[in-house]
Amino acid sequence: MRIVIAAVGKLRTGPEIELVRDYVARANAAGKQLALTPIEHVEVEGKPPGDMRREASALLAATPEKSKTILLDERGEHWTSRQIAEALAKWRDDGVSCVTFWIGGADGSAQGLKDQADVKIAFGRQTWPHKLVRAMLAEQVYRAVSILGSTPYHRD
Repeated sequence: MRIVIAAVGKLRTGPEIELVRDYVARANAAGKQLALTPIEHVEVEGKPPGDMRREASALLAATPEKSKTILLDERGEHWTSRQIAEALAKWRDDGVSCVTFWIGGADGSAQGLKDQADVKIAFGRQTWPHKLVRAMLAEQVYRAVSILGSTPYHRD
């Protein structure tokens, strides 16, 4: 099953993009034997900033057909790492060909995108820097793959 992290905006340099690349590479290596690859990080234009409808259109255009969609949203459900892993495994086992995580722009996501999401999850009740959310999501995808692979990376 393919996993896509689609995010508004471009990370050019800095520790956040290095973390995203590292966790995506780790997840791809570990996910091969679990049928959880390829794992991709896709960046879409967020210009002009704050145009949530345009950002939503760009995220939709980056979403493969028939993809299960998960929107990161502050009002979403609070899932544990294990719940993310279990959901990915269930969808893979149910024959879902792709899961796409959507990260909207700094001002949030358009209501139309929220309405189209299959699932909405939140990374707690805090507000996180937009760049950091990508790194956190990439790490959670890697953690989910590690949980499913029964590696010692995750500890309950």
